[in-house]
Amino acid sequence: MSVGLLAVVDDILTAALKASAKTAGVVIDDAAVTPQYVQGLSPARELHVVWRIALGSLFNKFVIIIPLALLLSAFAPWVLPFLLIFGGTYLCFEGAEKVTEWFGTHHIADETESRDEGKLIFGAIRTDLILSTEIMLIALASLDPDFGIWMTLGALVVIGLGMTALVYGAVALLVKIDDIGLALMENPARQVRRTGARIVASMPTVFRVIGIIGTVAMLWVGGHLVIANLAETFWHGPYDLLHVVTHSVESAGPAVVWLTDTGLSAVFGLTLGLIIAGITFALSGLLKRSKPPVTTKEVSTPNI
Repeated sequence: MSVGLLAVVDDILTAALKASAKTAGVVIDDAAVTPQYVQGLSPARELHVVWRIALGSLFNKFVIIIPLALLLSAFAPWVLPFLLIFGGTYLCFEGAEKVTEWFGTHHIADETESRDEGKLIFGAIRTDLILSTEIMLIALASLDPDFGIWMTLGALVVIGLGMTALVYGAVALLVKIDDIGLALMENPARQVRRTGARIVASMPTVFRVIGIIGTVAMLWVGGHLVIANLAETFWHGPYDLLHVVTHSVESAGPAVVWLTDTGLSAVFGLTLGLIIAGITFALSGLLKRSKPPVTTKEVSTPNI
C-alpha cells in the first residue's frame, strides 16, 4: 500500500472517529431501543432476529441514508430538516404509544400477531431508519465541508459499519446474557453457580429498565429532532424556550444543562406523541364505526 493511500485512509479514519464521538448519544439510544423488539421470542430465535435487524440497519445506511443525504446536501439541503421533523414525529408517536401501554391502553392484537417475527423485524428496521438517519446526518455535519465527496463517502462508510457493529453487538450481548447465566449455573463451582443464578434472576428487571430507557430515548431523540429542525425551518418557539431554560441553569454545570435539555425534549416529544396518538386512535375508531356490520347469510342445506 502506497504512502499516499495510507495517508488517505488515516485521514478518513481520523475524521470518522471525530464525527462518531458526536453521535454517541444517539448510538446509546439505538442500543437501548432495539432489545424491546426481541422480547417475547424464543431464545433460539433471538440472535437470528438481531442479525436480520442488523442487516436491515446496514441496508438503511448504505442504500437509503448515505446516498440520499449526499444528494440532498449537494442539491436540496433545505429538504433535510423536513425529513428529520417527520422522522422525529414518528419517534414521538411510537414512544407515546409505549407510555400509554404502561397505563393500560393496549392495541387490539392477538397473541400470535404480536409475536410475529416479520412484523417485529420490520418495526425495528423502521425505527432504526430514523435513528440511523440522525446518526449519519450528525456525522455528515461534523465532517469538514472541504473534505471532498469520496473522502466524505469513505468516512460515512466507516461510521456506518462501526456504529452498526457497536449497536447490534451490544444488543446481541444483552439478549443472550441470560443464556450465559444459565451456563454458569451448571458450573461445578458453587460461587460461579450463584453468580449465574443472580444473572438469570436479574434479567427481567434489566429488560424492564431497558424498555423504559428505550422509550424515554425515543421521546428525547424524537422531541429534540423536531425542536431543532422546526427552528431550522419555520418555528423558533420551542427551540427559543429550550435555550432560555438551559441557559438559566448553565451555572450548575454541563451535566445539569444536558439533563435539562434531555428532560424538556422528552416532555415535548411525549406531548407531541400523545397528540398524534390521540388523532390516530380517533380516526381509527371513526373508520371502524363507519364500516358496515358484517352479516352472514343463512345457507340452507338440501335434504338428501
